[in-house]
Amino acid sequence: MGKAFLESDHPMRKVVLGKVVVNMAVGESGERLANAAKVLEQITGQRPSFRRAKKTIKEFGIRRGENIACIVTLRGDRALSFLKKALEAVDYTISRDSIDKYGNFAFGVKEHIHLPGVKYDPEIGIFGFDVIVSLERPGYRIMRRRRKRAKIPEKHRVTKEEAIRFIEKILGARVV
Repeated sequence: MGKAFLESDHPMRKVVLGKVVVNMAVGESGERLANAAKVLEQITGQRPSFRRAKKTIKEFGIRRGENIACIVTLRGDRALSFLKKALEAVDYTISRDSIDKYGNFAFGVKEHIHLPGVKYDPEIGIFGFDVIVSLERPGYRIMRRRRKRAKIPEKHRVTKEEAIRFIEKILGARVV
């Protein structure tokens, strides 16, 4: 469970950072995807897993089952520190339209070299990536556990307004 949260009267009503997913879709396998995985590991500090194409698209030269993207899921302190770096790359602004009704939000970074402390390497190239953030409350585990799995009631879900407050107060970003 994430460390950052909004203050609340009840401990089960606190909004916490569940996870941050960083997705780098290249659209082809080979050396370019290997370079993207290297960049993703460098900026997140975690080894990425690869995602396969769901169907064949001849126009793009993609075959079904071919690796075309890499992804990393960050949790806890590592997620919070990466999220602050990624927000710096987009000038601490998030569009109101990129927040869904359950408190999740996403934004894209056009070039990985916009992150603080990352240098350009001409051998690797430049890659863009997407950052998907999931906000939750304590107790969300019942939705994912193996035994006695249950649904999260509507009143316990994170709302869009609570997500906006979390973004502005904890992350220090503007929602426009």
